[in-house]
Amino acid sequence: MKDAAQAGRPRPPLLLNNIGTLLTLQGGRDPRRGRELGNLNVIANAAVLCRDGKIATAGPEREVLKHAKELGADPEIESFDCKRGTVMPGFVDSHTHPVFAAPRLLDFEKRIQGASYQQIAETGGGIRSSVESVRSASEVDLAQGVLAAFRHMQSSGTTTAEAKSGYGLTTEAELKSLRAIRQAAGEWPGTVVSTLLGAHVVPPEFAEKPHEYVKLVCEQMIPRVASDKLADFVDVFCERGAFTLPQTELIFDAAREHGLGVRAHVCQFSPQELSRLKRFSPASFDHLDCLSDQDLKSLAQQDTVATLLPGASYFLAHSYPPARRLIEAGAAVALATDYNPGTSPTTSMPMILSMACTQMKMTPAESISAATINGAHALRLGGSKGSIEAGKDADLALFAVSDYRELCYWFGGNSCSAVVLNGILMKN
Repeated sequence: MKDAAQAGRPRPPLLLNNIGTLLTLQGGRDPRRGRELGNLNVIANAAVLCRDGKIATAGPEREVLKHAKELGADPEIESFDCKRGTVMPGFVDSHTHPVFAAPRLLDFEKRIQGASYQQIAETGGGIRSSVESVRSASEVDLAQGVLAAFRHMQSSGTTTAEAKSGYGLTTEAELKSLRAIRQAAGEWPGTVVSTLLGAHVVPPEFAEKPHEYVKLVCEQMIPRVASDKLADFVDVFCERGAFTLPQTELIFDAAREHGLGVRAHVCQFSPQELSRLKRFSPASFDHLDCLSDQDLKSLAQQDTVATLLPGASYFLAHSYPPARRLIEAGAAVALATDYNPGTSPTTSMPMILSMACTQMKMTPAESISAATINGAHALRLGGSKGSIEAGKDADLALFAVSDYRELCYWFGGNSCSAVVLNGILMKN
């Protein structure tokens, strides 16, 4: 993980005042489940004081101002008038694929004309169509694209993002992709969690010997990534046409051997026997559009977060994940953009919230919790991200709306007027 609250000259304290509605998300079990997913702990007429990149105090404005004086805050304190808007934890986008060189417009047109995801992949489109351009791109060019994506995310309220490799599919191209993420992260004041997705699909040169590619991922990619400290997690696309459950287990064993966490793309197009992966304690299972009843109940008993990606369902005109059933069963549900060039080309978490409400019948409060505190837990950052309380990182988003439900109601626009990333105020 790269945290951009970098050492350097001390910053003056930052006071966000004149907040109409403050969503703190304090209290409750973490990650949030069931009814607690809808508890935002809302405070009216509020303020937040940040010092040294952390939340110093948050609550009713009168109390925060009094506390600021008691702390002996710098007289040159930086104040920002929130103009009665809504302040909440910055979004935690826990599933993105920002390292690519070009959009997949031909795939887009083919899909409009009736081709399925699998048909496009079988004719050389899909993930494989992004591979050649990433392999030939320079690390600098890839890093610039990743940084642009982070800045787009920030503009709509995202302050923490997970970023995957996965379009190189050789050891050197995957390392190059992860270095590009690291370079971009160093230029962005938000927080970045890196993930190796060398097991995205089997590349064309290994089409007849997928076991050899799995061996390469386990014996070359993962050790190199771990030794160079380029990633926090290893991900696998466990799906028909990609990697099998036994192959996923081999890759997870290698990741665990080298001290890396694991997460998985699962059940997007076909059910998988998720109980076989439980022993690895994955941070998240992502997609889950085709989840079996047995695995749904099992998720309620696990710390693994169910990360739902409605952007991909929308763009593929595919069935949406069973959010209500997961919530009612007691699973910990998160939301993320799945930003990528083929199946979810959006960096907007507010758009994802709108889809969650209209297409998956989540309430606005549930969707906000899923996109903040539960997204943080999907990255194992729940102790520092995802809620506004003393001691946590000062990651905040300000929206020019008077009622938080408007974040999900208005779609296609952007009401985010400012963000605070690790204590740094950035105005839109």
